[in-house]
Amino acid sequence: MTHDQLTFTNPVTRFPDITPPKQDQSEPGLDAELIPQTDRGEDSYRGTGRLSGRRALITGADSGIGAAVAIAFAREGADVALSYLPDEEEDAQRICQLIEDAGRTAVRLPGDLADGDFCERVVDEAASALGGLDALVNNAGRQIAVESIDDLDDEQWSQTYDVNIRAIFRVTKAALRHLVPGSTIVNSTSIQAYNPSAHLLDYASAKAAINNFTKGLGQQLAPKGIRVNGVAPGPVWTPLQVSDGQPKEALPEFGKSTPIGRAGQPTELAPAYVFLTSSESSYVIGETLNVNGGTPSP
Repeated sequence: MTHDQLTFTNPVTRFPDITPPKQDQSEPGLDAELIPQTDRGEDSYRGTGRLSGRRALITGADSGIGAAVAIAFAREGADVALSYLPDEEEDAQRICQLIEDAGRTAVRLPGDLADGDFCERVVDEAASALGGLDALVNNAGRQIAVESIDDLDDEQWSQTYDVNIRAIFRVTKAALRHLVPGSTIVNSTSIQAYNPSAHLLDYASAKAAINNFTKGLGQQLAPKGIRVNGVAPGPVWTPLQVSDGQPKEALPEFGKSTPIGRAGQPTELAPAYVFLTSSESSYVIGETLNVNGGTPSP
């Protein structure tokens, strides 16, 4: 094969350099109403059977990164249970249809992960519906921008921590009743864990806690044959950003400060989750894969 016959994809131009207009959605936000729309791999992701027969619970699976991971998992051969807020039903139904189009089982499990009882229930219902559970992706997150600590009240701080780290602890603990050797847990952390924005104190510090939790639990569960890892996205275009996740005036420049010069699309994150869930990563434990457009990270 000659050089001219090889196909290369320039990562700078593989996806458009978007300039989102100022817009607002009420929390938690919908992919269906986002301008511009995200790319979750609906038309591009091609599976190769890397997760054949796996049974996965993915939180925050209705939109953004979680939706892209759900699509990729299904096309890699996994059955998927989706955890999401009831207000996100429209997005969840769309993702479930794509999972079923791939010939896999999709289970919708709406509820609020800030509720400790739901954290227990969603795991047991996922395992029951899928006939077991051997992959967990803790992806759900809450991000509300607040410019000054003077305006960051106890209620928001608690709500952010309830969803972003306490729910991971609760869901993971419940999942361990079902996970067998060979199972995997992948947690969504963030570039914010290393390089926090001044207006995201609660979100960024919770993401740093996820990193630490991932590394500690990875050591604890490794002898049992259960691997725990994380993925740290950079600026990725999702409904999180327009439902008060970023200051409205910052939206047009979102992601442009990365070395690659653009925001990421959710589908660009999915392969990292597939790798960490597949047996190909059997010697990878307590690792955080940084998928952030080139920003230096530990």
